[in-house]
Amino acid sequence: MGAGGDSAGTTRKTSWKKDPEAVQENILTIATEEFAAHGLAGANINVIAQRTSTSKRMIYYYFEGKEGLYMRVLERVYSSLRESEKALDVTSLDPVPALKRLTEATFDSHVNNPQFIRLVMIENIHNAEYVKKSDIIPRLNKAIIDKLTDVCRRGIASGVLRKDADPLELHWMTSSASFYNVSNRATFSASFGDSLYNEPGQRKIRQRVVDMVLGAVVIGYEPHHKSE
Repeated sequence: MGAGGDSAGTTRKTSWKKDPEAVQENILTIATEEFAAHGLAGANINVIAQRTSTSKRMIYYYFEGKEGLYMRVLERVYSSLRESEKALDVTSLDPVPALKRLTEATFDSHVNNPQFIRLVMIENIHNAEYVKKSDIIPRLNKAIIDKLTDVCRRGIASGVLRKDADPLELHWMTSSASFYNVSNRATFSASFGDSLYNEPGQRKIRQRVVDMVLGAVVIGYEPHHKSE
């Protein structure tokens, strides 16, 4: 058993030296699962180390402790969500199709990133203490506001959007509905059934979010009425 342990330890040390970036990525992947499942207080560094190809000592070496690891996890999930939004090029679209595309993309990115939702819920319990400490997250969040600002500017100038169309308000509307759709799925389904969470139900909700956002600022907009 001792020899096996020495062999495992040698293998881990070799992996640290050969590919430290892969080791850190492995740690962050497992830590994301643990923090999302148990929160900052409940997540255990020993458990994270046991589930990775490294050790507790190396986690402290790379991330300077549990809080440092949690901060990096937060920045990583924000980056994943915002990069998908940033990659969208809507500059070639007219303002209304551009706003529709951005709204759909935000809804989809929330559905596809449930760990992000859980971690944001946990961070709100901590009154955004760690988000406030991050230099990265505010820059990541700025990208979607910049896109919406451009859409609003073009839309107001061309007369298709109301003059009071505000990018921050539009982002709040889209994010709040998209977030709730994921964050409250369990309690909503337990209370009212899961008809909104099958594939047709989610398509309808996605369209309703688009209707809500476009209806607020697009002059003469009529909600989508196509039957499923």
